Amino acid sequence: QVQLVESGGGLVQPGGSLRLSCAASRTTASINAMGWYRQAPGKERELVAGITSIGFTNYADSVKGRFTISRDYTKNTLFLQMNSLKPEDTAVYYCNAVLLRVDYWGQGTQVTVSS
Repeated sequence: QVQLVESGGGLVQPGGSLRLSCAASRTTASINAMGWYRQAPGKERELVAGITSIGFTNYADSVKGRFTISRDYTKNTLFLQMNSLKPEDTAVYYCNAVLLRVDYWGQGTQVTVSS
């Protein structure tokens, strides 16, 4: 199985930046894809950004040009660089990994964008 732990969330002003990290357990060689999801109160969980084992990335339209997903295969870590943050980016952000067609999730990290 895969264990995921997110970190890096916090309170930031509009226009600011945050960098989220997701540390994975020692089976990342078999992970087909990883991604970041977010869920705001009263809303469904949505995909923010994803990255495949060959480096293909995709982003939600709402974050294109502002967020960047990356993956360090050696250190088993997933990152999400978030720039030009907006109040509507406020949510709990979750790390996701797919291994043998099974989804694994972290506990989430809170991101709050407010002036």
